[in-house]
Amino acid sequence: MSAAGHSHDHAHDHAHGHSCKAEPAAILARAEELCRERAVQFTALRREVLDAVVASEKPPGAYDIAERLSRPGRRVAPVSVYRALDFLMELGLVHRIASRNAFVPCAHAHGASENVVFLICRTCGGIDETTSPEVESGLGKTLKRAGFTPAHSILEVEGDCGACRDKARRA
Repeated sequence: MSAAGHSHDHAHDHAHGHSCKAEPAAILARAEELCRERAVQFTALRREVLDAVVASEKPPGAYDIAERLSRPGRRVAPVSVYRALDFLMELGLVHRIASRNAFVPCAHAHGASENVVFLICRTCGGIDETTSPEVESGLGKTLKRAGFTPAHSILEVEGDCGACRDKARRA
């Protein structure tokens, strides 16, 4: 990864989608632990929504998740999915990719001041997550000058990943 900091490869097995490197069971265990620590309920719907995000081959949107969870006799409303996703984002279990209005799982905890940087490949659709002390420092200075205090910060950068660039060069 060219960005400094650490990288969490949510999407770069190049199977044209995203796959969370952490085991689904580990993500579920983290969710249960966080809910216990914060004394909040990990309802069946919240669990199902998290499972759907983790199991999806590409980052799903709320309507995709609602459709996946619905079956004859049980329709899951997108608004219910959005509420569950808000809860999961608050716990740091999923991230929203705003440019795609889609969601990816997150199997690790971020530091309180850590900004997340998503590197989105426009060719294969891969999404890598990283942090960068340089970006955080520069953004921090910019925000301070503007007198702005962010609630959270996620940066999305769209381009071509190394594997797709290499593939294009060989073609």
